[in-house]
Amino acid sequence: MKHLVTGHAGFIGFHTAKKLLQRGDSVVGFDVVSDYYDPSLKEARLQELERVAAENGSSYQSIRADLADQQAVDDCFRKHDFDRVIHLAAQAGVRHSLTAPRDYTRANVDGTLNVLEACRYQQTPHLTYASTSSIYGANTSMPFSEADGVNHPLAIYAATKRATEMMAHSYSHLYRLPTTGLRFFTVYGPWGRPDMALFLFTKKILAGEPIQIFNNGNHTRDFTFVDDIVEGVIRVSDDIATPNPKWDSADPDPATSNAPYRLFNIGNNSPVQLMDYVEAIEEALGKEAVKEYLPLQPGDVPSTYADVSRLEQAVGYRPSTPVKEGVSAFIGWYRDYYHV
Repeated sequence: MKHLVTGHAGFIGFHTAKKLLQRGDSVVGFDVVSDYYDPSLKEARLQELERVAAENGSSYQSIRADLADQQAVDDCFRKHDFDRVIHLAAQAGVRHSLTAPRDYTRANVDGTLNVLEACRYQQTPHLTYASTSSIYGANTSMPFSEADGVNHPLAIYAATKRATEMMAHSYSHLYRLPTTGLRFFTVYGPWGRPDMALFLFTKKILAGEPIQIFNNGNHTRDFTFVDDIVEGVIRVSDDIATPNPKWDSADPDPATSNAPYRLFNIGNNSPVQLMDYVEAIEEALGKEAVKEYLPLQPGDVPSTYADVSRLEQAVGYRPSTPVKEGVSAFIGWYRDYYHV
């Protein structure tokens, strides 16, 4: 099949494009390659995709453009007829959204609207897109379920991702465009983002610098290994969304519709205390961290925990990589990549 993968220079987009190329599919990547974090890491990911495509004899093309540029998106869809679109490009990061909110409306809302419009006119068979566990916001009932209400986001990042879910539903309803949104839970692993905890902690521990432990270490996260996320993304993309025949407008299920629309959590379904996560990093590095304890940061939530029963029912899959195994894989990549 021929796939468009937006954000293919990013963490999850890179891994998704790589897996598709390895199975022999054709991939067109679309990424602006921003400087939100070290562009050299993004360039290295793109070089790796070229290597994998050549190794597997797969068709691969990389387009450098901004999804918020409607003309660039339309040009891409005019040149290519996609069997699937996997939309993973976004402006990520809760803390950055506190100081640069317009980065999020441009990338997440405007960019997604351009993708939806292009899919509508091309009649794309299935659009799969990234959402986030952050949309559960002020919810405290655990585990988070797709049946829960999500009307109280705690940061503009989460609000823009919730907006993309609602926009997708309108396109599924109006134009019968099959769409599936995936709410990712704290993704980590090799080639990860430098602004995320695992990367920051590893770098600072190796340098002998203190690591910042927010919420005084009382965070709990459903840490999900990137390979598990990618497996879920591709399985869901392959399985085209259809209307829910049992959907009831008098008692509406928030995660499905009488339109070809659905939402799934993708998480490890096994929350881990932050201090246990730090301990796993220390064990993999063979070095103890110097810790600086700080209060809960604005926009952060204390805990996340994914109910993944709907994902498992739909595509027969649930993430399962233990944190110690995933952290060890990251540390191995980090030492190799940075020659530590």
